[in-house]
Amino acid sequence: MRTTTGWQANAATATLRRTRLERRDLRPDDLAVRIDFCGVCHSDLHALRDHGGAEGHPLVPGHEFTGVVTETGPAVTRFSPGDRVAVGNIVDSCGECGMCRAGQENFCHAFPTLTYGGTDRQDGTPTLGGFSREYVVRDRFAYPLPAGLDPAAAAPLLCAGVTVWEPLHALGVGPGSRVAVAGLGGLGHLAVKMAVALGATTTVVSRSPGKAGDARRLGAHDFLLSADAGWPARARDGFDVVIDTIAAPHDPGPYLRLVAMDGTLSLLGHLGPVTVETTDLLVGRKKLSSAGSGGRPATAAMLDFCAREGIAAEVEVLPSARVNEALARLRRNDVRYRFVLDMSDLS
Repeated sequence: MRTTTGWQANAATATLRRTRLERRDLRPDDLAVRIDFCGVCHSDLHALRDHGGAEGHPLVPGHEFTGVVTETGPAVTRFSPGDRVAVGNIVDSCGECGMCRAGQENFCHAFPTLTYGGTDRQDGTPTLGGFSREYVVRDRFAYPLPAGLDPAAAAPLLCAGVTVWEPLHALGVGPGSRVAVAGLGGLGHLAVKMAVALGATTTVVSRSPGKAGDARRLGAHDFLLSADAGWPARARDGFDVVIDTIAAPHDPGPYLRLVAMDGTLSLLGHLGPVTVETTDLLVGRKKLSSAGSGGRPATAAMLDFCAREGIAAEVEVLPSARVNEALARLRRNDVRYRFVLDMSDLS
């Protein structure tokens, strides 16, 4: 086994403490990656909450990271030591089901292997995430990091970025499209940048008036304040696509009323149960959808698009030793718009 250092949930408090971690020896199609930067996602908060310091179940969060290849298995031909790479929240899949054959490994019928909190398909060991200095990953689930992308600002593209890219791409957003992005956070700010770069007329919907300036700076053409009474009526049926990135439980009804005839509301932020009035869908033949992560072709295409268009996350970079501070601030939504950990202090 290989050894490295990382941040693991404490069995008593579910906070993170620095500890020695084990990684598998390289298989023929594996890469060893020195992790340089890893994003901090709301999913990490949920994982820590659900973990609750469970004994015997190690948890190392982190599933959006960039780094450098340090070693390759004998069957690897796509990468060499020294190559810059990016890894997201999926590190394996069955490769055989209809979804995998379609390049949608994120929907693998046998369930994709997650970067952390999953189970290795070959040896049954738990996967430990990117809050560490090294990760071992199958080469097909690593992506070349384009030269034009800053590695710290690119790390969140591997989760937040591809999560918003999937519906924008699948729903055919382009010149002439009218897009609304609800919620201007880690997901939302990237959705705005991508929608604008795709040529869509883009509006931000937020309950925070202080976000209006940021919305304009990110390229949005308009801003809709959802804290105002009767706000949906001012933009009723006004958008072909509404990307809802709001993480808290909320009524999707007002956002469906923004959707134009035959348009789509895509729920990305809160993935729990929702209640929908059928008439909100019926009037205008509106559609309700969701998306999560992305398959290998979409992830590669998203990275190339972002490099070409100069798109990256707005990040606050902290040394990894401040990971618990980053998590506490994320709980308070005290970040614009994504924390990224610099893992070099683990060397």
